[in-house]
Amino acid sequence: MAPATEKLGADLLGAELGARATLVQFSSAFCQPCRATRRVLEDVAGMVEGVAHVEVDAESRLDLVRAWEIQETPTVFVLAADGRVVRRAGGQPRKADVIAALGEVVL
Repeated sequence: MAPATEKLGADLLGAELGARATLVQFSSAFCQPCRATRRVLEDVAGMVEGVAHVEVDAESRLDLVRAWEIQETPTVFVLAADGRVVRRAGGQPRKADVIAALGEVVL
């Protein structure tokens, strides 16, 4: 169960959100799929104006891991401009799926 707010804001993440959307990635140091996910999300964020990519080290942010019940790394959240969680997925995403998820937020 996600926290009551259903939002991940800049205050919680310790990073600025994108003007239109934010791709949040929970990673761990020795996670091979996390590296590939980072490349995909950075690439997509670079392609779409106003989209930011924020990577969170799951091991140093156990508070968020527990609050959002993150079971695996990578776990990716797509946030609207206000920090509202629009999509969530575990595992390494395909670039096309990330772009499609952003389409729900960035019009």
